[in-house]
Amino acid sequence: MKNNQITLENINLYYSSVAFKERSLKSLLGSALRVTRKNHEIHDVHALKNISLDIGPGERVGLLGHNGAGKSTFLKMLAGLYPISSGRRRVTGTVRSLFDLSLGFEPDASGRENILYRGLLLGLSPSFMREREEEIVAFADLGEFIDYPIKTYSAGMQVRLAFAISTAVGGEILLLDEVIGAGDANFMAKAKDRILMLIEQSEILVLASHDFGALTAICERGLVFNHGQIIFDGNINDSISFYQKSIEAK
Repeated sequence: MKNNQITLENINLYYSSVAFKERSLKSLLGSALRVTRKNHEIHDVHALKNISLDIGPGERVGLLGHNGAGKSTFLKMLAGLYPISSGRRRVTGTVRSLFDLSLGFEPDASGRENILYRGLLLGLSPSFMREREEEIVAFADLGEFIDYPIKTYSAGMQVRLAFAISTAVGGEILLLDEVIGAGDANFMAKAKDRILMLIEQSEILVLASHDFGALTAICERGLVFNHGQIIFDGNINDSISFYQKSIEAK
């Protein structure tokens, strides 16, 4: 077993409240101008607050919390997608993340061409992607559409191709955000088997989910998030109990 490790010391992460609320560049700029004219101060959102923890080799960690509690932000921070504002983040090992699967496609390029493009985004070499191309094509099972432009795909077809690409190779540290809906029942069965294989092969797993059954079946440790803070860290069953009691208290 390698010395794969996640070490976080007093992690804080902020992002602009304007950028968080607005969906388009036009509306973002418009809001910024309106705020400036009214002389209103823009307050950043404190998304992760003073998080310190260690996750070592062999650990399977489940993340619990209400929507907006900070679970997805935490995962994206671990993946290096969100830069931290202060503190120290050290992740030792190859990270593979499964979230935002439909991002990173070139709509005018074919599915086959996007296999190469998305592989590059995942940090994989062109030669590696060419070696895995036929396996990815077979797993996605898109038929002749693999040579059609991505813009002709349905949302489900895009997710199927993205899933096939993203799971073509595992990682020592696997980050999962919820259950992936990837199409019909046959494909979902294949997707579940592929995820379980990746989980078994990974040395560290961090899984965010509202499915208590999946968490107890896969994870031993649980982290409960609330408003960007970890309010409980312990055994997964104790974590679920704590989270359920906190919901009942509200």
